[in-house]
Amino acid sequence: MPDRGGGPTGPRIRVGRPSRRARTLLMTLGILAVLGMAFVMFAGFWTDWLWYRSVKYSSVFTITLWTKIGLFSVFGLLMAAAVGFNIWLAHRLRPPLSAMSMEQQSLDRYRMGIAPYKKWLLLGITALVGLIAGASASSQWRTWLMWVNGVPFHQKDPQFHLDVAFYAFDLPWYRFLLGFGFAATVLSLIAAALTHYLYGGLRITSPGARATAAATGHLSVLLGVFVALKAVAYWLDRYGLAVKSSDFKATDNWTGLRYVDANAYLPAKTILFYIAVICALLFFATLWRRTWQLPFIGFGLMVLSAILVGGLYPAIVQKFQVQPNEQAKEAPYVAKNLKATREAYGIDGAQVTEYAGRSDTEDKGRLRNAADATASIRLLDPNIVSPTFQQLQQMKNYYAFPTNLDVDRYTKAGKDQDTVIGLRELNLQGIPKRNWINDHFRYTHGFGVVAAKGTTAGVNGQPVFTESDLPSAGDLGTYQQRIYYGEKTTEYSIVGGPQKEIDYSDDSGEKTTSYKGESGVSLAGPVNRAAYAVTFSEPQILYSGAIGKGSRILYNRTPKERVEAVAPWLTIDGDAYPAIVGHRIQWIVDAYTTTNGYPYASRTTLGDTTADSLTAGNTQRAVMAQQNQVNYIRNSVKATVDAYTGEIRLYQWDTEDPVLKTWMKAFPGTVKPRGDIPPSLMSHLRYPQDLFKVQRELLTRYHVKDAQTFLSGSEVWQVPDDPTNKSGNAVPPYYLSMKMPDQQAQAFSLTTTLTPNGRDNLSAFMAVDAEAGSSDYGRIRILKLPTSTTVDGPKQVQSQFNSEQDIAESIRLLKGGDSDIEYGNLLTVPLDGGLLYVEPVYVRGGGLKYPLLRKVLVTYGGNTAFEDTLDLALNKVFGAQGSTPPPDTGTTKPPPTANPTVQQALDDAQKAFAAGQEALKRGDWEAYGRAQKDLEAALKRAEEAQPKAGGTAGSGGSKGNSKPSAGASNSPSGSPSSSPSAGPSASPGGSGGG
Repeated sequence: MPDRGGGPTGPRIRVGRPSRRARTLLMTLGILAVLGMAFVMFAGFWTDWLWYRSVKYSSVFTITLWTKIGLFSVFGLLMAAAVGFNIWLAHRLRPPLSAMSMEQQSLDRYRMGIAPYKKWLLLGITALVGLIAGASASSQWRTWLMWVNGVPFHQKDPQFHLDVAFYAFDLPWYRFLLGFGFAATVLSLIAAALTHYLYGGLRITSPGARATAAATGHLSVLLGVFVALKAVAYWLDRYGLAVKSSDFKATDNWTGLRYVDANAYLPAKTILFYIAVICALLFFATLWRRTWQLPFIGFGLMVLSAILVGGLYPAIVQKFQVQPNEQAKEAPYVAKNLKATREAYGIDGAQVTEYAGRSDTEDKGRLRNAADATASIRLLDPNIVSPTFQQLQQMKNYYAFPTNLDVDRYTKAGKDQDTVIGLRELNLQGIPKRNWINDHFRYTHGFGVVAAKGTTAGVNGQPVFTESDLPSAGDLGTYQQRIYYGEKTTEYSIVGGPQKEIDYSDDSGEKTTSYKGESGVSLAGPVNRAAYAVTFSEPQILYSGAIGKGSRILYNRTPKERVEAVAPWLTIDGDAYPAIVGHRIQWIVDAYTTTNGYPYASRTTLGDTTADSLTAGNTQRAVMAQQNQVNYIRNSVKATVDAYTGEIRLYQWDTEDPVLKTWMKAFPGTVKPRGDIPPSLMSHLRYPQDLFKVQRELLTRYHVKDAQTFLSGSEVWQVPDDPTNKSGNAVPPYYLSMKMPDQQAQAFSLTTTLTPNGRDNLSAFMAVDAEAGSSDYGRIRILKLPTSTTVDGPKQVQSQFNSEQDIAESIRLLKGGDSDIEYGNLLTVPLDGGLLYVEPVYVRGGGLKYPLLRKVLVTYGGNTAFEDTLDLALNKVFGAQGSTPPPDTGTTKPPPTANPTVQQALDDAQKAFAAGQEALKRGDWEAYGRAQKDLEAALKRAEEAQPKAGGTAGSGGSKGNSKPSAGASNSPSGSPSSSPSAGPSASPGGSGGG
């Protein structure tokens, strides 16, 4: 290049081209970035596979994975092929010469620009649409598996007489195929039209014909395919009417055909189907008649018919035939909906019995004795006493109990006993020093079960523990106490390696342990460590010296997480509960199979119908699949999760459920037969709360069987709000051992009350036999109150409690100082034609951090009592004393003992307790404090005089029971906490007694 400046020349500098070193560095960084992203994707896949393999459910992972891959591949290729073929065909059918016009001259530039890249552009477009379609199709793996594995219901819908399986399993898959067909046709039509326009087959402003004959034929065929698919859609819409939800004044989420559907929409869909078929044939005819005239006339006719036949005609039928005589016209269809809904939700066997609501018996003594025999009144409210368990049995800050405890049954001396139970789970927030090692290596598990009698309260209203202390001991025998899997265990732990774990602490110091279970995934290899370092975003997993030979990582540790992961086709109940089964702590999880394709059955939203005052703000109690709309549900699976090993077992519970049979075909070997349930587990299985809540919501309307009554709405009920708090949410159902009027003995039951719509008086009392071993398990009984008279409902009873002058004054005294009152569960028990209401009252007083049972409210037949014990309250309400003492009061005068020192101490304790109660009534807190000190001293003398070998099983005595429980100093008077040694035999006149 000549020198134009004349000045000195120097070395020429290259601008814009990086050096070889920079290019190498950039290439290396690019490769590393790609490898990094690939490893992140691999890490997620690999850790999922390792987890499923560790829990021995690898078949769930592989079947789901291959199903997704298959659907992705097939439908991705189909979409890519359809769009790619039509682009190729449109290009091939392009005119040899383009018209001489400004429009075509402008397009020439684009044609020349893409000419060198046509193949790559075609591949890119087809790959993109294929990936999108494949990803969408892979999400339909449940629909595919249900269709290919579906088993018949052996029940037919009343309109088309097809098996319910067609609507539950087949119709959703056909609708997916139809939607895919529409998407492929529309995308192909758009791609073909753009290609024809680009290459001159379609013209907008050019002179002459607007489309070549080839373009006309091609696009007409695609439009014909679209209209043909519309014809298929009209035909499927006919069956869709049986599962269509609509607004209907009789009920929300009405499902199924109504008069206008059967007599207007159904024939309209049939007519539109034939019109669409004719219109599609006209579009196909353009291959021979190169004109758009007939197809567009046919298409216009179809649109006009859709407006007139599919829209205007049904509106006329509804206006002039249905509305003038709605009840008569709709009654046959309502009857079908009533029958289908009751069958779909398992409430068709609900037994409705008229119940007077008032007793005519004048023999008060007989009523008093009947009260003891009818129910084991549970005074210990599992939804209130968690702080009490926490204070008395937490032992260490790094342990915690769930907010809501559970109710179960345990047998002692051949007799079932309602028991409130909770696990002492790990609480990471309470660790003295938070760091990665402590959080994930040293503090790894909870320890032990704490249980208390549900019908009994001890000294000062504290629970009477039947299993307590650390390590836990008492009535439950020996079992593996370490809890590595639980409701509050949400963080991962690394166990089994060189780092020892903190087990528990006692008087001799801190104990350590090392996990011996086979749960978790090995971290022995560098690949696994790297994968989990990426998955948990924790690089220390890769290089930490605390990980070595034998190290295993535990995660997905809550029972609901584990069951949902191995059975993603199940909906999980909101309340997993623990039980001692075969010397192990087992979490029991109820699981449901559902569908929203049961014809004529009205739909419900699980998140709404299972909400109550306990689920508000409590995610552990909330049912999974919050917004799932279903119209068929079965408690088809009972699952267990071992609290130590994390082992998951799924047991078939409903042996007739076709939805479960379908999933068992899809995932063979994952669900064990019902016969494999061991007797030790069967005794703890119960009717699940969430299913009961769904059923009670449906029964507010569907307890009637007459269509006319259903349409009138005169018998509509509602679930009342919880009167014991101000949440404004529904009252939760309560587990209670009781007997209904037609039962000969008490049965473990799940109960609830129902009120008229918009009113507070009682409409019905509903109970289901919740004991799995019972021949009546799952039987729903409803006691229907008369409509001619009113019986007080829960809100009115609570208002009555609060408004009575004597009770209000007593509550005012209990609130003296800075004490708070907490109302326990308001239990309702049918008794001799009337209704007995019982409500425990708890006091959280002064510096006390936990509630104690102080009083019991009872009402029956308009008589109300507010006493220290249930016995006293029942005696006052009935004006008579029971001839037989309750089987296990735990708070009556202690029996004589052979040790005179112990006997004298217990007598003194009885007197001190009585003095304290009298002082409490007077509001004399100074005298109350002195009485509590005397009580503490008397109990201490009784403790010291006891044999040093430990307590007895009957009083919950166990190792370490000679000492007061933790937290004793926090009671108002400094009295000792309710350790097992202060159980039934040392409970002078406490606050319970049922």
